[in-house]
Amino acid sequence: MTTAPPRRPPRGLRDFYENPAVPVASGPSRSLRQARMLAAALGPASAGPRTVIDIGCGDGSAAATAAPLLAGHRVVGVDWSQDALRRAHAHLPYAVRGELTDGGLPFRSASADAVLFSEVVEHLVDPDSALDEIHRILRPGGHLMLSTPNLAAWYNRALLLAGVQPVFSEVSLRAIHGRPGTEVVGHLRLYTARALREFVNASGFEVVQLRGAPFHGVPRPMRPLDRLACRVPSAASILLLHARRT
Repeated sequence: MTTAPPRRPPRGLRDFYENPAVPVASGPSRSLRQARMLAAALGPASAGPRTVIDIGCGDGSAAATAAPLLAGHRVVGVDWSQDALRRAHAHLPYAVRGELTDGGLPFRSASADAVLFSEVVEHLVDPDSALDEIHRILRPGGHLMLSTPNLAAWYNRALLLAGVQPVFSEVSLRAIHGRPGTEVVGHLRLYTARALREFVNASGFEVVQLRGAPFHGVPRPMRPLDRLACRVPSAASILLLHARRT
């Protein structure tokens, strides 16, 4: 009997995200809540179809969840992972390769009506440049729909008091250390609701609203409490922010 060779540790972040074993989809509840916020901001396509850029589209499953609510609008997926883009084509008619650095996104300035930025900012080395590039491609008054895990989620507050590493935070690309869970997803930065508001405002956006969403990885017995925490966004698992380009 032969055994598979041990998995080679990633050489860096690019290697990590090109690995098809790394999860690229988030929970459907977050995707649906965010899509409802975006649909309300854009209005019906009968008033004029809008262009939505889904930056970090992953396998396209979030866009597929949003599609019924965005009927008539044009959604373009962007990702830097070739593997993710191959999977995204099953859900998105338009999916292109692009990066927030190294030359920027393949779109003209002020060409987008809205940007979906779903659970991407926590993976970035340089989030400031990323927001600058999003600001560039959005038209004045265009919508930014950003979601990210909440460092101050209700259970993280209790974990820190107990001296346990918070959920969503990671100290290695190879394994989880010091906190619950086993899945490594490459988080580099985490935000509280207050920090996220201040960061987005400082990048040339006006925050319209901040809402909460549950996390699909919460153990089943705790999920009712996680949904209840969404009523207080600063304690929710996931932060959903809607901002407009100034």
